[in-house]
Amino acid sequence: MGDEPPARGAERFDRYVERCLYGADGFYSVHGQAGGRNGDFITSPEVGPLFGAVVAQAIDGWWEELGRPDPLVVYDVGCGPGRLLRSIAAAKPDRPWKLIGVDIAGAGADIAALPSRLDGAIVLANELLDNLPFRVVEHTEAGLHEIYVTDGREERRPVELDVDIPIGCRAPYVELAARFVTDVLERRPARLCLFDYGAPTTSELARRGGWIRTYRQHERGDDPLFEPGRWDITCDVPWDQLPPPTDGLERQADVLRRWGIDDLVTEGRDHWAANAHAPDVAALRMRSRIGEAEALLDPNGLGRWLVGLWSI
Repeated sequence: MGDEPPARGAERFDRYVERCLYGADGFYSVHGQAGGRNGDFITSPEVGPLFGAVVAQAIDGWWEELGRPDPLVVYDVGCGPGRLLRSIAAAKPDRPWKLIGVDIAGAGADIAALPSRLDGAIVLANELLDNLPFRVVEHTEAGLHEIYVTDGREERRPVELDVDIPIGCRAPYVELAARFVTDVLERRPARLCLFDYGAPTTSELARRGGWIRTYRQHERGDDPLFEPGRWDITCDVPWDQLPPPTDGLERQADVLRRWGIDDLVTEGRDHWAANAHAPDVAALRMRSRIGEAEALLDPNGLGRWLVGLWSI
């Protein structure tokens, strides 16, 4: 039933998203400016260097646990302009770490740029999973249906999938995101660390609603059929559709605190207090940690993001 061809001209929702984002006239191909203050949205690394400094402390701990390999290879998948790796490098300039940014082309599931074996490496990805094209399913009284797009309108088709969605609700089906995580884990990295927005379960996400996000020039929308190709289209990640994190799934605020963000903010505040009479660039950067931490720990914003950790 789920393998029946769609009606003529119809696109399964994930293929529609892929075309809108990566097609010839797509958001990332032509219209969007990706992340950053001058782009279409801001992610944790773009708040400032504090996020990278905290992640560097986590990497430092993993490096110690792994016996201080020289070099320790760290990949940032979906690295964009590379702000996260630059902040990590600036925070730990003396470490024998080889930092490699891997950008994602097309639908994002192709990770051919990563080696076939990742033994001993660290793999990071920040807000990557939400931007991989996703399917949309709806549970009606008549059963489970999948959403297709035809000439700017939705079309529902019966489908058989193993996904927990309450009747009357919709949810994303993140097939590509699950495949990405599986593919990376099969390459046997020492650690995999993923940051993204979402919910622990598909059912929770479906009941909550509002899980489709569109972005343009820091404006958020919720209609992915409006002006296709002119908006970024993302979804909150249902983490139970991914391989279960071996080392837990936690809120970003809790993880950053465990990795020492409060100590870094205290260091920044003390440095500013000692140099405020004649501040230089370093002192101003230290003072900025206070505001950066507020954004990264915001329980109604980035602090709600989830962090999945895997170790092999």
